[in-house]
Amino acid sequence: MKGVEELTQKLIAFRKKRDWEQFHKPKDLAVSLSLEASEVLEHFQWKNEKEIEEYVKTHKDEIGEELADVFNWVLIMSHDFGIDILSASDKKIAHNALKYPISKSKGKATKYTKL
Repeated sequence: MKGVEELTQKLIAFRKKRDWEQFHKPKDLAVSLSLEASEVLEHFQWKNEKEIEEYVKTHKDEIGEELADVFNWVLIMSHDFGIDILSASDKKIAHNALKYPISKSKGKATKYTKL
């Protein structure tokens, strides 16, 4: 498995070779990320939990491609904005641990403001 930095550099080189930097303004990157996330969601629309369980077994590659699109946009955006995405993710996990202490949130699907 390649590391985040290697994948990021591969994406940036891919973009540069096609002269696409001109199209990658912050708004457009955010829109693209949202659109790709919606394509992930399409796989689950109108399906109940049992149908989803079966669907995932036979559509892993397609779902994986959509998840990769989302991940790739995250890598491009974090690169362009100078964000260390691994550090940002680690900080967010720590922040969420404070917002959702185990003693109050374990086994609950309740927003932190309601705990």
